[in-house]
Formats: sequence, structure tokens, C-alpha cells
Amino acid sequence: MASAALLLSTLTPGAAATAPRGPDADPAAGALQRDFAHAARQYGVPQGVLLGVAYLQSRWDGHGGAASVVGGYGPMHLTDAATALARAPKPAPGASVGHGAHDGRAGRDGVARPASPAGSAARTPAPLPDPDALPARLRTLERAAALSGLAPKRLRTSARANVLGGAALLADAQRRLGRAPSPDPADWYGAVAGFSGADDAATASAYADDVFQVIRTGHSRRTDAGQRVTLAPDADAAPDRAQLAGLGLRTADSGRTECPHTVSCEWVPAPYEEFGEGDYGNHDKADRPVSQSVRYIVVHDVEGYWDSALRMVQDPAYVSWQYTLRSSDGHVAQHVPLKDVAWHAGNWYVNAKSVGLEHEGFLAAPDAWYTEAMYRSSARLVRHLAKRYGIPLDRQHVIGHDNVPGSTAASVRGMHTDPGPYWDWAHYFTLLGRPFEDAATAGAASAVVTVRPDYARHRPTYTGCVRPGEPCAAHGSGAVRLHTAPSADSPLVKDVGLRPDGSESTTNVNDIGARASTGQQYAVAERRGEWTAIWYLGVKAWFHNPAEQPTAVGARGTLITPREGLTEVPVYGRAYPEAGAYPADVPVQSLSPLPYRLLAGQRYVVGERTPGEYLYAPTFDTSVHRVVRGQEEYYQIQFGHRIAFVKAADVTLVRSYD
Repeated sequence: MASAALLLSTLTPGAAATAPRGPDADPAAGALQRDFAHAARQYGVPQGVLLGVAYLQSRWDGHGGAASVVGGYGPMHLTDAATALARAPKPAPGASVGHGAHDGRAGRDGVARPASPAGSAARTPAPLPDPDALPARLRTLERAAALSGLAPKRLRTSARANVLGGAALLADAQRRLGRAPSPDPADWYGAVAGFSGADDAATASAYADDVFQVIRTGHSRRTDAGQRVTLAPDADAAPDRAQLAGLGLRTADSGRTECPHTVSCEWVPAPYEEFGEGDYGNHDKADRPVSQSVRYIVVHDVEGYWDSALRMVQDPAYVSWQYTLRSSDGHVAQHVPLKDVAWHAGNWYVNAKSVGLEHEGFLAAPDAWYTEAMYRSSARLVRHLAKRYGIPLDRQHVIGHDNVPGSTAASVRGMHTDPGPYWDWAHYFTLLGRPFEDAATAGAASAVVTVRPDYARHRPTYTGCVRPGEPCAAHGSGAVRLHTAPSADSPLVKDVGLRPDGSESTTNVNDIGARASTGQQYAVAERRGEWTAIWYLGVKAWFHNPAEQPTAVGARGTLITPREGLTEVPVYGRAYPEAGAYPADVPVQSLSPLPYRLLAGQRYVVGERTPGEYLYAPTFDTSVHRVVRGQEEYYQIQFGHRIAFVKAADVTLVRSYD
């Protein structure tokens, strides 16, 4: 069978950005709740089970009839990948397609990894396959149509029909297990596990466990179509997990995986292999955290699909990351042991001190949505990693690839921009147990703010998702746009690292030059009416912050400012030791500053204080590898959209108490 990645490769980034909106949106706020009740009665499925499954699939959102990353439609995420492929528009030449397929990302310092055959192949469109070639998990809408008698088009575009189709699938899964319909949700564990479409027992079980957690705790929210849906808690729902055996699923090779028991995880190793003239790939052997600490978790999106990611990470001439997460069910593959260093962030200092997570998806496709199953699986994995290494659950340590700084001035323009403005950091941190609803720790006159727009209601215009200059589909976003003055008509803040010619930032979906993101904290520079200015890349940056719909809230924090007598201090993209710390057989690494200025009187929020550190790993032979530590210490700060570092000796700490 052809791989799912090649089958789906014609669904380009931005394809869903122009997907049609659902034509039958019911303005009555309770219509979707009634649809669930009707479908539950018609197919004999407990309403709590139906609502729980739909919540894990889509959080009850319809996404305006747009297809997900894996071709899923509607609240029940019924998959019809063949139709999604056929409808996918092809970007015009020069259109933005996210950050590319990772070609050319830096591996070791001074060693740029070439574009690999695997990476190139993953971006080559394949002919539309016969629908029978698609795996069953990508064709659930077809079966729902056969069971319900509803037309496939109706199942794709009508929330009511979509819910009926999902109920029909659940009822059929119950029959296949030889079980009668039951009003007790606990009797539906096997059917729910089967609904996931997973082909291994661990993934199906993790999915069903998540659904039953939702059933036990309950939930209520307003959907993206304005529908109020409520699932009342059923604390007594205790599923019969023995039903899983009746599904006949394979046991995935967990091998050497280092995952919490709450996620399904298999071992798909990246090769540590020597090739070419003194070259090797695609990661480095190490002994973390004994050799050096792990301080960051980096969230990426694949800019592609599950199968393509697995092919690329198994190519020794390519790059690597620790984990890949599948959109359809949250299944995880681990590729690199946590003690070793993967080549994923494009900044060697960050690589050496981080774990990289790749998520199936595209940053420039706002409506090619991520499933709740993937968000939840990712959050459980991150919580596990954070506890294991003592990593703070905040936005200076759990970062996007778009928050990783260039290591030198020359590398700033080539840094990546995923997971982009449509990744829902607010929801993600709620799942991490650190909701930004608790971020308002200071009053209206605070010296620090936490960026926190309402994701669903906050819809800034972006361009370039499909064609250069064309608006992307209107969509919720966790990113706030920054201006040079307190006016929406004023120019955007300039980023001299991205544009050395001094030109202005743009609204392009990949342009992070004038963007602050949910959870990031900044020092307040000034306030005027509904506008707030923060210190950002060495300048005042203004954003609209009205009291009735705030985009940031007051917070407390620790700040740095240049010490007395200094008019400016250099800013770095890595915290490397001073020259005197290097032994004779290890080349001294340059302390090259970034092309920005931190000026006297400006303040920036501190993430942590850290000694200079450098992992020397130039060869396949690990006997010469070593970690160099210096006496020079640095503060990590939130400087722009990306993190940065300043020498502790150059600055003074200021604590915010208001």
C-alpha cells in the first residue's frame, strides 16, 4: 500500500485555507446540542459517549466545513481524504508554504545539513490515488454514508448529518463487537476505541481513555459556529477495558520509547550512521542530563504528514527530532533517545538543551485543523518531559520553533516560523495544567503583561497562505500584531535581523517580525487609552488592548535593564562560554551578537539565569565529544517574538511587584 504521506501530498499547505464554509449553520445557539440528542436516540448511543467522542475529535467545532490535516470533516471528524485531495487548490509559484520540509536546517555548528532526497520527495505531489488505496482511518465518512444512508456531501457540510454519521459508526462498532446497545457509557469502551481508527491497541486504548475522561469530568463551550454545547459530568463512568481485546489490534513496538503510560508510543529509530567524507547523521550521541541539562521543549509542525515525517527522520543524511505526533489519533513515534541530541531547532545551543516534538500539520493552513486528540497527547508528553527534567511550564521554556533565535546575525533570516499564529497556545497550556486564564497576577498599571487574546474571537488578517499577498481565511489566532504607534494605521514594527535593509514587517503568515504570541511576557513601556506599548527588539511596540476584549493582562515578573553607565548591551542567540573556558583541543566558539540593540532604560522579562555552555561534538567518534562550561553567566529574556540572551554582567535585575 502506498504511504499515507504520498497519498496526501497533493493537499498542500494553505489548501484548507480556502475550503468552503458550511452552508447550513443554524443560528439557534442550541441546535447542535439537539442534533447530538437526536443522533443518540436514533442509533441507541448514549449521548455522553457521542458528545465525548466528538469533543476529542473536534471540541465540537465544525471548522466551517473545511477538512482537517488528514481530510476529516465536521464535529465527528469523519475522514474523506480522497475528496479533500481532489479539492485541494495548488499554490501559485512563489506562494508561501510554511517553513518548508526542514531542508537545510543546521545540524552541528558550522555544518549545514543538505537538502536530502527524503525531504525533496516529501514535497513532490503525487497523483490522486484510488480511494481504495487510502487506509481505513482516512475513509470513515465513506462508511458513515453507507451506514446512515446520508449523502457524502451532506456528511461533509451539515453538522447535523455529520453527527448522525458519527453515531452510526459508533453503533456499528458496538455491533461488530457482538454487544447490544446499552444506555450505560461504560459498555461502549470497545466501540469508542474502535472509532479512533488506530491499528494498534495502545493508541486505541489511549484514545478511549481520553474520551471517558471527558465523559467523567464533563465540559461546556461555545463552538466556532456560535453553538453552545454541554456535556454533563458522569463521574461514575467506569469503562470495561477488557473490551479492547475484541478489536484484534496489533501491539506496537514500544522498544526503547520514553513516553508516559498515558500516551501510545512506538519506537521508530533515527539512524546514527557515518557516511560520506567524515560526515554522519542524523543526531549526536550524548549523556543528558548528566552531560548537560535539558531546559527546552520545542513545538514544531511537520509541514507535512505522518508518513513523510517518519521517512525523513529515518534518512541518515537528513535531520532529526525526538518525537512525531499523528493528527488523527494523537499516536506518538519516538526517534532519538532523550539522552542524545537531535538536530531540529536550527540553533546548536538550543538543540543541545532541548527535546523536539513534530506535529502533523501545516502552519499556513488555518483550517487544516489539529485534532483534540493530538493536542492532548502532546500535552501529556510535554508534562512528562517537564517533570522529568524540571523544565518550567512557561513560554520561555515550552517554545515554538518560531521562538528559537538565530545563533548568529547571519542565521536570523533563515530561522523557521512554525507552528505559526494558528497554533492554540492557550488551549495547549490549559491541557498542560497551566492555563493562561490564571495569568492576570497584577493590576491595570502593571509593569509586565502576559499576551492572552481570546483565540476564537481574535482574528487578525494574515496573507500568503495560498498565494503571495492574498488574505488567508479568517481564523482565530493567538498572536498579536505590533505597531510603531498606538494606531492600527501605523506601520508595523521593523525587525532588522529579518530585514537588514530596514523595510517594514508584513502581515505574511510566516513573518514573525512584529508579532507577540499567547503566553509570552513583556515589560510595559507606555499606555495610551486602549493601546499598550511593550519593549520589543529594542523599540516600543504598540498593540490594541481594549478593556472589553483584552489581548494582554497584567502580570508580575523579573526584568533586566542595562546596568548603570551602559547605553546599550549586546543581545545573543546562544549562551556560550567565554574564550578562557575552552580547553586547548576544543575550538573557541565566537560570541557573535545578534543585529539588535538593548538600550538603556529598556526592560525585558527574564526566563532564567544560566552559565555559558557549549557541546563540542564534531565527529562520529564520541570519544572527542565534551561539554565546555564557563564562568560567564547569561539571562535568557523575551526580546522579540523569539527568546534571546544577555550577559548577566551587562544588566541589572528589576523586580515587578505591582
